[in-house]
Amino acid sequence: MTGKERILKALECGEPDRVPVFELAINEPSIVALGRHFTDDLPAVKHVSKMTLEDKVKYLDLLALILTELGNDGVSTMLIISKEPAGGDLARDKYGTTYMLSEVGEPLPVGGPVQGPQDLSKVAGIEPDPVDFLMLEYMIQKMGTDVAHLFGIPGPFRTSWQLMGGMDDLLLAYIRNPDFVLDLARIATDFNKAAVEMAADRGTDAITLQGDLAFNTSTLMSPDQYRQFLKPFTAEIIEFAHKKGLKVIKHSDGNLWPILEDLVEVGFDGLHPIQPQCMDIKEVKASIEGRTALVGNIDCSFLLPFGTEAEVEKAVAETIQAAAPGGGYIISSSNTIHPGVKAENYIAMVRAAKKYGKYPIDVPSP
Repeated sequence: MTGKERILKALECGEPDRVPVFELAINEPSIVALGRHFTDDLPAVKHVSKMTLEDKVKYLDLLALILTELGNDGVSTMLIISKEPAGGDLARDKYGTTYMLSEVGEPLPVGGPVQGPQDLSKVAGIEPDPVDFLMLEYMIQKMGTDVAHLFGIPGPFRTSWQLMGGMDDLLLAYIRNPDFVLDLARIATDFNKAAVEMAADRGTDAITLQGDLAFNTSTLMSPDQYRQFLKPFTAEIIEFAHKKGLKVIKHSDGNLWPILEDLVEVGFDGLHPIQPQCMDIKEVKASIEGRTALVGNIDCSFLLPFGTEAEVEKAVAETIQAAAPGGGYIISSSNTIHPGVKAENYIAMVRAAKKYGKYPIDVPSP
């Protein structure tokens, strides 16, 4: 089977020939660290905000080489909204959200164009620009269509709080001004549907709907608030994507148990990353088997940064034994490959996945 066939089969809760391997993101220092194992032609380590177009192309070429050498089955790209310097460590996007830039991690929204109902007209009808899809277009051209291409968009929750300039402002508005929140969610949903359509037109195979809904102990909002302010809009996006022939994976860290059934009911084809600190993947599999696929669960907080290669292999074997029988499992880290992850451990993870992930699953002790 091709990588694309494996991932799509798994997202249909079926059994491919082996467990597919996928990673939501590998950031800049990690790309260079992994690249050292495959080539001497390495770019200088830079944050993406400081890269020239030539730098970005070199990073994408190196990422493509790494994924090809490792034999990953999927390639993750994302909607990249351009930002202009706004003084100091700040930048501003074309919709009016101001971000604080950092040498590590994603830009942090610190101010937005929408503070209340009076500001909705400022962002009504916003749509992505074609330039926001260049990463997707380049990686499809670079890696071809035998691998699955998964494209990340922010989702209605994340889009809403980015437009407000902070998650706390949106969560307060859930209580103080629910009608405003629903109107903002409508704008965010239309934006996300436009992104889905443009990604589909460019050849993506699946959408990853991003934006955390939980932390380690529970969800960021009550289950009732999820059902009122997010569930119907999420269902609309998923239905729209399915009509375009795309699968949809939900990314959210944290403890999703309070809304797990809602995430299944709303139509997600996969859930990522089943964070091991707060969700037991064997229990999750037993709860939703055959209805939604699972993606992830290899710990990137402690195991991949601090463990040994033997410990990584053991964890991969145990996770495959717990999650892969019957199909519907794609292996990846429990979030992304960040600068703290040892390159050797990620390589060990991928190799162990191929060693133990062949169907029918029969995992001996490593």
